[in-house]
Amino acid sequence: MERNITPADLQSRLTAGPGITLLDVRRREDRAEDPVAITGASWHDPTAIEGWSGELDPAREIVVYCVHGGPVSRSVMDTLHAKGLNARLIEGGLEAWKDYGGATEPAK
Repeated sequence: MERNITPADLQSRLTAGPGITLLDVRRREDRAEDPVAITGASWHDPTAIEGWSGELDPAREIVVYCVHGGPVSRSVMDTLHAKGLNARLIEGGLEAWKDYGGATEPAK
């Protein structure tokens, strides 16, 4: 499976129905600076991955994103892969998703 997913591909997968666990893994300060999230995403602190990664369903596809799809989401994705989870990241992160016109909501 591809390690990246484009905003367009993610949108079509989300429209097709459930099956993706969508994780906002931006650093706390990045979330404070831009307090929106992709609709349906839950935030997980990337510095605490050892504490929350065991709660993820290994049967579901996991899509992670940070601000630009760079080192933060790549590190989280790599850690999840090492734990045997099927994780991908959004190419270009939240910024690419917003540029694409993807739905967002206030971050929770």
